[in-house]
Amino acid sequence: MTTNDTTQPASTQLFDVQGMTCGHCERAVTQAVQSADPEATVRIDRSTGRVEVGNTNTPRATLAAAIAEEGYTVAP
Repeated sequence: MTTNDTTQPASTQLFDVQGMTCGHCERAVTQAVQSADPEATVRIDRSTGRVEVGNTNTPRATLAAAIAEEGYTVAP
């Protein structure tokens, strides 16, 4: 049996985000990402500004825009 399933496997994307200083910031970024992709997993290292978004097929630009909407700077 042949299928034409063109679904891409979920991937992990890394973002460098400036301006996260507290737990509230982490929650805001997590909620922003998950509003764009409810299935995404989010891991944040506030000390380095690294945000790892896993299990996502959402375009990078969409996720970055969601984070930026919360007032954080996302490095290109």
